[in-house]
Amino acid sequence: MSARPEASSLVDPELASVLISNALAQLEFFQASLRSDGGFDLLDHAGRAIPDQPQTLMTTARLVHAYALGHLAGAPACTDILDAGMAALKNEHRDRLYGGYLPIARGNGAVSEDKLAYGHVFVLLAAASAKAAGHDEADRVLAEVCADIDMHFWDEGTGRLRDEFRRDWTVFSKYRGMNANMHGIEAFLSAFEATGDEVFLLRAGRILTFFTNEIAPAYGWHLPEHYTAEWAVDRSYAGDPMFRPAGTTPGHSFELGRLLLQYWDLSGRPNTDAPRIARRLIETAADAAWQPTGGFAYTLDFKGNVAVSDRYWWPVAEAMGAFSSLHKLSLKEVDAEWFRRLWNVANRFFVDHDRGGWYPEIDEVGRPVERQFTGKPDIYHALQACIYPLTRDLSGYYKGIRDHCRYFTGRSDRS
Repeated sequence: MSARPEASSLVDPELASVLISNALAQLEFFQASLRSDGGFDLLDHAGRAIPDQPQTLMTTARLVHAYALGHLAGAPACTDILDAGMAALKNEHRDRLYGGYLPIARGNGAVSEDKLAYGHVFVLLAAASAKAAGHDEADRVLAEVCADIDMHFWDEGTGRLRDEFRRDWTVFSKYRGMNANMHGIEAFLSAFEATGDEVFLLRAGRILTFFTNEIAPAYGWHLPEHYTAEWAVDRSYAGDPMFRPAGTTPGHSFELGRLLLQYWDLSGRPNTDAPRIARRLIETAADAAWQPTGGFAYTLDFKGNVAVSDRYWWPVAEAMGAFSSLHKLSLKEVDAEWFRRLWNVANRFFVDHDRGGWYPEIDEVGRPVERQFTGKPDIYHALQACIYPLTRDLSGYYKGIRDHCRYFTGRSDRS
């Protein structure tokens, strides 16, 4: 007989069971990503492999992270993808000539060989999660990617990450971005939780200080995405419409707000403005980007007005994590209301109840559509949205998931 989950105060047992079932359905759906040769396919909405799609470093690293979390939670059949992903990082993405990690797996055709901080911090996240899950190869990957980050991406002078290099580490760009640095915070905090190395916590704090104490207050508690080499806001920049859109991205304010609370908690909850700042970031983004029929506009302009009204799954997923963290700290009903509203939107529009996984985007009337994304590209955001709110604390996600493995297995004595 399975145990009824003991949820956080935000999530009652009935909702916890629903979130658990959704997480398990996601993990089952994305099992089809794994090919017989150990590589990974991109999946269409039905879970079929999409031909001629390259295996990206982001996909590999995020699958490792997701299935490490699943393994920690006691979900079934997570080790095959975890093992394959760790092997792919070593054999398919690791650059044997110059070091670092290639953005496209060998044999897929090099669409680009540029080395990005964004991809490397996801390797760090994957390695940290694999270490927490007890994977034999985790320490090796951690050591390699940390050496790459130390040598090339981390700028000790500014306390932030440089973004991009050619394959041989030639400098070709002065671009600096919020996105890679935000995910750097995530990876550094996860690495600190997995290893206890204070360097990771210090680096996360330095990046956070810049964006939350300097940038956000100067821009109405929004977070500009793009910067010059001197870290001045570049208002004119507009790059890839998904990864480097112009203006500000509300979904990143949700992520950064949650990460600020995680950092503050790991730092011993000092007497700082971190909780107030996190709330300002999260609530400002939610109020500005919320759409009348549910979901968030993808981007805002520098006046806080909607620029791109397209609705994607990941801002909803990240807002679930953000408001659950606010509620863990404050127990305010307004945060619980936001969380329930967000889950209702996710459950109504984005969750594929028949096949598992979440649809990545919806049209003006809430139907799944493929404009920006092909298929179901990712488990990372939606899985975290379902399991992080089940933990009781603002930090210590690995321990929290492990301690609550009865959610997935029906028992609490798993070693």
